[in-house]
Amino acid sequence: MKLGIVTGIPGVGKTTVLNTIKEILYKENIKFLIMNYGDYMLKTAIEMKYVKNRDEMRKLPLNIQRELQLEAAKNIHKDASSLSEGLSFLDTHAVIRTPGGYLPGLPKHIIEILQPQVIFLIESEPELILKRQEADKTRARSDYSDPNVIKETMDFARLAAMSSAVLVGASVKVIKNIEGDPSIAATQIIRSLM
Repeated sequence: MKLGIVTGIPGVGKTTVLNTIKEILYKENIKFLIMNYGDYMLKTAIEMKYVKNRDEMRKLPLNIQRELQLEAAKNIHKDASSLSEGLSFLDTHAVIRTPGGYLPGLPKHIIEILQPQVIFLIESEPELILKRQEADKTRARSDYSDPNVIKETMDFARLAAMSSAVLVGASVKVIKNIEGDPSIAATQIIRSLM
C-alpha cells in the first residue's frame, strides 16, 4: 500500500490538485484511490446525529471529533489496503482549528493506523487562499477569514505534519499550489509517492 496524505488549510486548493492527480493517473492508466477524511468522518457524524453538514464538525467538542477521527482512520486504512497496487491519496487537514484550540488531524493513534509514506502540505499565500475561499460559495469558512489566522494555521500544520511523520517514518513535503496551474502541484505529489 502506498498512501500519501494530502493536507492544507481550507481554500488552499486541495480538491483541485487532487482532481488533477485523478486526471493524470487516469490518463497514465495507473490504479489509484482518492479518499477524503472529512467524508469518512461526516458519514459517521451524520449517522450518530452529531451534525447535518461538514462545516459543523469543526465546532464539535474535541472528544467527539477524536471519536470520529478514529472510526474514519480504521475505514480509510481498510479501503486503502484493498488497493493491492497503485497509489492511494487521503485528503485531510494536518490540524483543525476548533473553539477549544488546534486539534491535530493526524495524532499518534491515527497516524499509526494510516501508515503513510508521505505527508504533503499544500500551501499558498494567505491572500490567495482568502480569494479562493470567497469564490467558493458552497462552503462556510468564516473561521479562516483572517490572513493572520491562515498563516498561524499553516505554521501549526507544518509542526503537526512533522510530528506525525516522526511516529511512522514518513516524509513531509511542502507543495506550493501555483494559481492557475494545479498540474504543477499534482505532478510533484505523484512523483514523490511513486
